[in-house]
Amino acid sequence: MSFQVLEQTVHISCDDDATAQVVRANFAALPRARDSVWSDLDYTLARAPAGDGYVLRREGREPVLAEDLCELLFHLEKDLIIGLQWRRPELLYLHAAALECNGQAWLLAGDSGAGKSTTAWGLLHHGFRYLSDELSAVDLETMAVHAYPHALCLKRPPPGPYPFPAEQVIDLERTLHVPVAALPGSMADSPCPVGGLIFVRHDPARREPELRRLHAAEAGARAYVHTLNALAHSRHGMDVVVGLVKSVPCWSLAGADLGATCTLVQDLAHSRLPA
Repeated sequence: MSFQVLEQTVHISCDDDATAQVVRANFAALPRARDSVWSDLDYTLARAPAGDGYVLRREGREPVLAEDLCELLFHLEKDLIIGLQWRRPELLYLHAAALECNGQAWLLAGDSGAGKSTTAWGLLHHGFRYLSDELSAVDLETMAVHAYPHALCLKRPPPGPYPFPAEQVIDLERTLHVPVAALPGSMADSPCPVGGLIFVRHDPARREPELRRLHAAEAGARAYVHTLNALAHSRHGMDVVVGLVKSVPCWSLAGADLGATCTLVQDLAHSRLPA
């Protein structure tokens, strides 16, 4: 299959149907490109020669071995994101989900396991539209984020109260991947101006969620931790990160019950309608 992302053409060939089915479902929402078109990033996914595991190949890089489809997809996405950073270094890449509400993108940053994808899943039931669940590529001149609408990835089925489309989910045992077509709502137009940056941390001991507005100094320190390509920018990325958090309001979110957490974020987004 071939698709476009961040104005780059990506081609992925698979040597068996099971692998191809996972790859197609994961990237189905990205704009198609003709297979005959020259590609910027070209991948081959194949069974390992001994028949145990898989091999990921990209020209100019050493082959990567994976023991199962879960690990193979992880390495493919990791290499793709690194490749995009090399080809579009002027963008600022954050480890953050991106959802649109009222014409603005809301970025949800957090450590792995902090709850950003689960929160994104819940917010899609509150009228938000999907841009990405883990990669936010921000144009620093326009302060707009580009979409990376792969399948939403969860480590386990999310808590209620929202219905989960288990029959449509790609279950790779260690991870669950919800194709974009199975998500509630729709995809957002891209690029989308950033309306706010929220640092997410789920706290199972909390009874009620809490939002706290951040000053630029604290927001900058937090955002820098979640910046993937800081070294591609001058002064090790400090200037561009500070510029981002001075241009965009930032909050910390202590998440609790998913429904209450999403309602709190929804109220925030609706209170900050664009002028």
